[in-house]
Amino acid sequence: MTAPGRRSSTFTRLLRHGFTDPSAAERLLESPELAPVRDDPVLLEALGATADPDLALRGLVRLLEAQPAPTARRELLDTVIAAKPLRDRLLGVLGASAALGDHLARHAGDWRVLVTYEPQDLHPGVEEFERGLAEATDPVSLRVAYRRCLLSIAARDVCGTTDVAETAAELADLATATLRAALRLARAAAPDDVALCRLAVIAMGKCGGHELNYVSDVDVIFVGEAAEGADEGKALRAATRLASHMMRICSETTIEGSIWPVDANLRPEGRNGPLVRTLSSHVAYYQRWAKTWEFQALLKARPVAGDLDLGAEYVAALEPMVWTAAERENFVADVQKMRRRVVENIPAAEVERELKLGPGGLRDVEFAVQLLQLVHGRTDPSLRSRTTLDALKALAAGGYVGRVDAVQLDEAYRFLRSMEHRIQLYRLRRTHLVPEDEADLRRLGRSLGLRTDPVAALTREWKRHTGVVRRLHEKLFYRPLLDAVAQLAPGEVRLSPEAARERLVALGYADPAAALRHLEALASGVTRKAAIQRTLLPVLLGWFADSADPDAGLLNFRKVSDALGKTPWYLRLLRDEGAAAENLARVLSAGRLAPDLLMRAPEAVALLGDGDGGGLEPRGRAQLEQEILAAVGRAESAEQGVTAARGVRRRELFRTAATDIVGSYGTEAQPAEADQGALVDRVGSAVSDLTAATLAGTLRAVVGEGWGETLPTRFAIIGMGRFGGHELGYGSDADVLFVHEPREGVDEREASEAANRVVAEMRRLLQIPSADPPLLIDADLRPEGKSGPLVRTLKSYEAYYHRWSLVWESQALLRAEPVAGDEDLGRRFVELIDPLRYPARGLGEDAVREIRRLKARMEAERLPRGADPKLHTKLGPGGLSDVEWTVQLLQLRHAWAEAGLRTTRTREALAAARGAGLISEENASILDEAWVLATRVRNAVMLVRGRAGDTFPADPRELAAVGRYLGYGPGHVGDMLDAYRRTARRARGVMESLFYGM
Repeated sequence: MTAPGRRSSTFTRLLRHGFTDPSAAERLLESPELAPVRDDPVLLEALGATADPDLALRGLVRLLEAQPAPTARRELLDTVIAAKPLRDRLLGVLGASAALGDHLARHAGDWRVLVTYEPQDLHPGVEEFERGLAEATDPVSLRVAYRRCLLSIAARDVCGTTDVAETAAELADLATATLRAALRLARAAAPDDVALCRLAVIAMGKCGGHELNYVSDVDVIFVGEAAEGADEGKALRAATRLASHMMRICSETTIEGSIWPVDANLRPEGRNGPLVRTLSSHVAYYQRWAKTWEFQALLKARPVAGDLDLGAEYVAALEPMVWTAAERENFVADVQKMRRRVVENIPAAEVERELKLGPGGLRDVEFAVQLLQLVHGRTDPSLRSRTTLDALKALAAGGYVGRVDAVQLDEAYRFLRSMEHRIQLYRLRRTHLVPEDEADLRRLGRSLGLRTDPVAALTREWKRHTGVVRRLHEKLFYRPLLDAVAQLAPGEVRLSPEAARERLVALGYADPAAALRHLEALASGVTRKAAIQRTLLPVLLGWFADSADPDAGLLNFRKVSDALGKTPWYLRLLRDEGAAAENLARVLSAGRLAPDLLMRAPEAVALLGDGDGGGLEPRGRAQLEQEILAAVGRAESAEQGVTAARGVRRRELFRTAATDIVGSYGTEAQPAEADQGALVDRVGSAVSDLTAATLAGTLRAVVGEGWGETLPTRFAIIGMGRFGGHELGYGSDADVLFVHEPREGVDEREASEAANRVVAEMRRLLQIPSADPPLLIDADLRPEGKSGPLVRTLKSYEAYYHRWSLVWESQALLRAEPVAGDEDLGRRFVELIDPLRYPARGLGEDAVREIRRLKARMEAERLPRGADPKLHTKLGPGGLSDVEWTVQLLQLRHAWAEAGLRTTRTREALAAARGAGLISEENASILDEAWVLATRVRNAVMLVRGRAGDTFPADPRELAAVGRYLGYGPGHVGDMLDAYRRTARRARGVMESLFYGM
């Protein structure tokens, strides 16, 4: 007897053998059922070798209690102690699966299926499982027989007799036998239906791929044909009844539970389509309507039950379509988008525990392998395996995947599938989530052979393998492209030129030969530079492929690399700062403007990182002015100073464009900016501030060279139009007015000549041909337009506006804001024009009619010949002009009373009108959405084409790039145009109501 307070030797031994509740285990060992063997060391050693010794012991006691007689109990105990194969199998199952322990407790004689240890028992196939299910006569007995077969599979699995791939194949074979047995029962129940039709069951998904889980939906497609002489309609209805009954036999819950759900949703039209179709109907659907993912799903199609000849005809008919799917437009993008959508739909709380669907999970390996199969299987039949690991092996053997990458992915996939199997085996429940409970994690770790600190070891191995998959699954597609143009070690297999071309075409490259030349130039050789490029390019190629013009992205990357390749920081920046490489890829493949700006001074690449270059955050006007004025002050001439100012402008235009592109596309770490208005405001403010700072610096340079510190006249520049409204786009001119006031004692003629010389010199210097884009100054909104003097004194403006001002000039002055020069003069100019643009008591009816007349004439006369009015962002219905004239009319009529309307900014004025109750919330939202969208389109056109435009490009690739910038994926250009027309149509309706009073 053990002394009080001291632990028994049994207790200590139980702890040593891995029991977590040795007190309970000690009591179970004292039970009558185990009396004959409680001191046998063999039993304790065997229990300690299981995944969960406590669970195994409880299961053994329950099994002994369930034996019908003492002799049966003694037979079981004797066999357990004497026969090591049975002992390892039985206790291994009991320690890994509570569900199979429950089954054995209900069916106490089923332990005997674990006794046989014949060669055919080690690797059973469909025939052996069919024999095991042959005596089932109803759904209940089928479930019992199924679990009995499952018991033998699990025993081989947990004992290591079969590896994870063999276990998955056995589970698929058992599913095949079960579907056949279920169809046999359904056919026996409806002999009249059997006489009318032929029915084939096609396994899909993991069952079709011969890689099933313990608990999984079994995906199927049904093919039916009329029996000879039967009516096709009646035959299909009969086949549908048989198929539905077969599904219920497998899926319905009985006193013995269910087997697994049979899922037919991969069929044409999904759950909305007929359950059974004829072969010709299947072929017609896939020829005309099927999406890319449906051909990807057909990779796994395998006839398993029913009329196998009809099933073979189905596979033969559809197989050619599967192997030409990679020729479909946007093929790679469609597959990758499908993968991203799967990840996005995982609840945030579960994404890190998702073994199957999460980042670095099983689906990443499967998608990558299937993508490569579809691209290269058309010309290489050796790749046409339904099984993931066999396909991966074939891809490596053919040089389509690097051998080291393939080995690492194989190991990771096997480990993650083993985890998935053991998680499901415990309760025989369909789940892919790694458990959070420590006891569950301990059992899982021990089941995988991790006996020393199993929880920590499991977590470490799991994270290591998911990390490998995350790192490799996308590179898998791109890295062999580099090997195709690189010098490989002896014995290495390279991607053939034709296979490399196929892969590049699938990625969307229009000129694969040129792309391969760029890759060779970048990545061949033994230099450190080439080695870093080989590391970067697999990822960059994926990002280029995510754009509308991968060819341009790769070409531009080569140009930048050629220009900066010898600088020590360039490749280091891309390698060490993940954001920099992705940002660069987005910028280089999004259109012409940003790459053109970058090529003129490639060192601006530094802005794309997070280091000392300032990053992508736009700089404020004060900071820009300070830098430009300092550069002008250091210059030896006005031309040199303005050259420096234009250089800053080019760099900051690049920064603004890059920020806009990255915000519109999104990155792996940061999704695309959801607030489109914020993107527009950011660009408008940044470009307007930059233009103002450039003009201030140019003015300082011109005055300094011609007059020293002081110009004979005070001089101010007034921003007009989009410039004054802080709404400039990338291609906008700077609309301005020039105002001056002679200093005391200076002759007015001398002052006027000085002011005109300043303007002429500023315009000249800002347009001198150079590497920097010109800044065009447009003063056509001045009094008398092009016929009037370029520069006026403040008194001249006052006299003109007092006597001659027209209503359109009051409207134009709504956007007037001082941007450079003498601040006091600018302020007094604003005081002068405020009564004109915010008239007391608002506009009279005659003035309102005149504005409406002008707008109607503009709509009739100014739209370019041949332009589609519905897609013209400036002058078309619902475009910028409609929104702005509507807002400006509200300002002219009500700003005298509503201070919030006294702003030069369109969106700000619209919000103020809504706040003042002058426009409804709904109508304001419609106008704002239309204005933002039209502005975004104009910005996109400039970014893509490198020149300004007010309508969508005609070139398909440019149009797709505009769509990508606006958030539309490949193949959705039509949706983009429809959305624009719809948005503009609604805005036009609001405009006609508010502006014309219709």
